[in-house]
Amino acid sequence: MDEPVSARIGRGQRLAELVREDLELYAVVELQERISVLKDEIARCEAQISKKQAGRAAADALFGPRPGSD
Repeated sequence: MDEPVSARIGRGQRLAELVREDLELYAVVELQERISVLKDEIARCEAQISKKQAGRAAADALFGPRPGSD
């Protein structure tokens, strides 16, 4: 028997769905929890950006900056 093919979720699709969600359905406590989770996610993104920038800076120091990477 063939197994059903699961649809692959595209990069950023969940975030796009999240921002379109109707917030009217949430209680104040739920909204506060949502904000807390989103702040944690922002911090996680910022940490990843810093990590990537540090890696790029290390590569630039070793090999020189890439043309047009200003």
